[in-house]
Amino acid sequence: MTHIQLSDHFNYKKLLRFVASPILMMVFTSVYGVVDGFFISNYTGKTPFAAVNLIYPFLMILGSVGFMLGTGGAAVVSKLLGEGDRENADKYFSLFVYATIVSGVIFAAVGEAIVPFVAKWFKATDDMLPHCVLYGRIILATMPCFMLQNVFQAFFSTAEKPTLGFIITVFAGCANIALDGILVGALDMGVSGAAIATGISQIIGAILPLAYFFSRNSGLLRLGRARWNFRVLVKACSNGLSEFVSNVSASVVSIVFNFQLMRLVGENGVSAYGVMMYVNFIYVAIFIGYAIGTAPIIGYNYGAQNHDELKNIFKKSMVLMGIIGIIMTGLALGLAYPISKMYVGYDAELLDMTTNAFYIFAFSFVFSGYSIFSSSMFTAFGNGVISAVISFLRTLVFQLATVMVLPIFFGVTGVWVSMLVAEVLATAVAVALCIAKRNRYSYA
Repeated sequence: MTHIQLSDHFNYKKLLRFVASPILMMVFTSVYGVVDGFFISNYTGKTPFAAVNLIYPFLMILGSVGFMLGTGGAAVVSKLLGEGDRENADKYFSLFVYATIVSGVIFAAVGEAIVPFVAKWFKATDDMLPHCVLYGRIILATMPCFMLQNVFQAFFSTAEKPTLGFIITVFAGCANIALDGILVGALDMGVSGAAIATGISQIIGAILPLAYFFSRNSGLLRLGRARWNFRVLVKACSNGLSEFVSNVSASVVSIVFNFQLMRLVGENGVSAYGVMMYVNFIYVAIFIGYAIGTAPIIGYNYGAQNHDELKNIFKKSMVLMGIIGIIMTGLALGLAYPISKMYVGYDAELLDMTTNAFYIFAFSFVFSGYSIFSSSMFTAFGNGVISAVISFLRTLVFQLATVMVLPIFFGVTGVWVSMLVAEVLATAVAVALCIAKRNRYSYA
């Protein structure tokens, strides 16, 4: 099979081949939490399941710096590659990796200290609290690896090695599934077993890429001596601000959703929302994987001033976002009951609530791809501000506004409808900004 380079002209077949590995890589990364949730719910019950869903947003907030340095740093490095400056590309790539390790250690230490207080602040009940703290502390111990894994997801595509990144992620994901089956299913270790399984898989997902990039590899990037440049580090953080905002905002929104659901319907609401979020992790991972896969292409051609190829990628991406969104909505509607039963089939009331929520939530996937891709595209152009605005509105402002207002009129149904309304509003903003900036970046 012909090796695909960032400088190639991309037809639909070549574009889908190139982004397939990042998409599958993101899907398998999302499998970690999904598998944990399945085993915890079915082997330990809905209270531990609700507890894990309650503390998970806090863990994602701490780990979101990895997404920021990965996507923002990839934009800097891919632009340098497009300009033909491989020496600085390697040195700044190394800088971003080392910065991730240092920040991961710091966040892990802080998280270990405050996780009990966070769980209480999230309104964990007395029954839920020990499960929240236990799961959180085990996951926090491997936080640097989780952050590194997020960084390498972006850089494997930049190094023109997306397939290798996918293989490593699949290996780590399969390890997580096998360990969950052994530790939670066979050995009955409950929440601690699920957390240990996830932690080990994250270690695998970080150590293997480190070994590869430190070696004399055949990709475009190699780890070695870093070039300290505070301005470049800030630029990477600025470029990746949208991904940071997106992940932090999504976690904050999850916290507010859980508050609302605990108030309206109690523990069952948190469990139902948890099931939908597990499915959402996988579905949105498809859009995010596509965005990660196309970002180096966009950044490279922007650096090379190849406007024709930018227009080609943008047009094809808009078409693909629509097609993928419609397909995923159809699948979500068809699988609403089977997926709900798989997670919470042991409780009839909870099963009914989860299934009905799914039928509403499914339509949000028609819209979500457009705003995710648009945000990533502006990150690749180095415009972290516009990228962050799209992400900030999509993942925080619109969702918070709708989840606070709609339940006043529609009760718990308003919680589920709020997700769909927020995606529609975010898509409208993304389309407007793409139209407004089309001449500046020459992609349309």
